Amino acid sequence: MTILDSKGRLFGKLSLLDVGAALVLVLVVIGIFFFPGTSGSIAQVSDTQPIEVDVLVRGLSLREPDTLLAEFKANEQTDVIVRNQPSGSLDITAVKILERQVLVPQPDGTVKAVPEPRMVEGLSTDILITLAGKAQITDAGPVIKQSQMKIGTGIEIDGNTYNFKGSIIDVRLEEG
Repeated sequence: MTILDSKGRLFGKLSLLDVGAALVLVLVVIGIFFFPGTSGSIAQVSDTQPIEVDVLVRGLSLREPDTLLAEFKANEQTDVIVRNQPSGSLDITAVKILERQVLVPQPDGTVKAVPEPRMVEGLSTDILITLAGKAQITDAGPVIKQSQMKIGTGIEIDGNTYNFKGSIIDVRLEEG
């Protein structure tokens, strides 16, 4: 009896593919249970500091900006979602509606910024929101509920009557 027959079986009973698959499976199990690597989350450091995050929301379709401002004032906290992961609540410390500007060339060659005159653009609002809370400080930067707070990170703000996305444009750590 030969070790490998014409059909690729060992000793006429075991297929080489079956043996290879079993070997891969055993190696995966060994890798998972005996060499698990680093475990836990990125937010294992217990050192917390007050943090402020500026969020820029551009082009928010909104009929009455004053209604949203009143909602922010009535509820001084908002839920935040970073990378589709709930990241707790943060305090709303400041809200500023940014006026849209249009650059208009002048006859003398200069450029002047004037308020946007088009009605359609009047329903599109840019808002700068400052959020505050406590963050854990790691080697990778500040972390709130396992979500890294970095400039450029997309953030979703969720309240009773609103839900929209913005982008973090500034992160400030306070000594406290």
